[in-house]
Amino acid sequence: MRLEFDEALELFDIPIYELGKMADEIRKERCGDVVTFVIDTNINYTNICVSKCKFCAFYRDDGFVLSYDDILDRISDAVKHGVTQVMLQGGMNPDLGIEWFEGLFRLIKSKFQNIHLHSLSPPEIVFLSELEGLSYREVLEKLKNAGLDSLPGGGAEILSDRVRRKLSPKKCSADEWIEVMREAHRLGMKTTATMMFGHVESHEDIVEHLFRVRDLQDETGGFTAFIPWTYQPGNNELTSTIKEPASFTHYLKILAISRIVLHNIENIQASWLTQGFDVSLLALYFGANDFGGVMLEENVLRATGKKIACIKVEDMVRLLKTTGRKVAQRDTYYNILRWF
Repeated sequence: MRLEFDEALELFDIPIYELGKMADEIRKERCGDVVTFVIDTNINYTNICVSKCKFCAFYRDDGFVLSYDDILDRISDAVKHGVTQVMLQGGMNPDLGIEWFEGLFRLIKSKFQNIHLHSLSPPEIVFLSELEGLSYREVLEKLKNAGLDSLPGGGAEILSDRVRRKLSPKKCSADEWIEVMREAHRLGMKTTATMMFGHVESHEDIVEHLFRVRDLQDETGGFTAFIPWTYQPGNNELTSTIKEPASFTHYLKILAISRIVLHNIENIQASWLTQGFDVSLLALYFGANDFGGVMLEENVLRATGKKIACIKVEDMVRLLKTTGRKVAQRDTYYNILRWF
């Protein structure tokens, strides 16, 4: 059902157990009783970033840039653990032009032909566009030709410029984020969409975000999944005003609303990295059908001071089987690779 703006706002007034039931019914109808995950890693190629977002604890003015050899070594180790998807994410580093990324992607694909490169994000594409004097399409075409397979939905935060001006005024606008995704979809590249909430946004801002994602999906059909997660305070500027993370009930409510509003996006992902395993298992009853990745490497959230336990594939499978659902490893496009 396609909701109007006021109808979506009214969802916030529904008791959480009723909202969860509504979202779970939609999940059953869209996805059945299967819960999926991907074996992936997230390699942060640099922490130098001129954006300096107030919620970020990872960026440094005088930071690091991994060498090609460092990145290849990390991918080689990840492949030994069964990785199918590699995320390369960093920051807006003026010293890294598009040739650096083209060279890296070609090198990776020459050595690891079966790896899916699900890398960068719209803010990095906008930054490269401005740095090189190229259109978004030209940047994406060059990267795609070099080996980029798909684009993660990072950097969306809240797609409301009112919020973006408060949190990340040097980052791309909401319109620019949408336009990069539109161009990627036109080029045949699938992408995900994300939302980071639990800071300065209003209910109206969340609905605006969901509607912008929903409307682009109507137009292009290019989003494979939606991944909402909560802001994590700690070691960042925003912590001076937002000291506590959103409650787990607020997370579950927004997750359920996302499933209900985004009727045209099949996969909704739980965020065990921000919520932990217990709440994320509960999220599978509030509209989520996917558990994300095992994430062999992750540094951005850890920079906030949050303790994140690593998880092995067998442990994730054992955890997911406690739901009584069928458990499957998927690829980046949500094709089933293996049943457990």
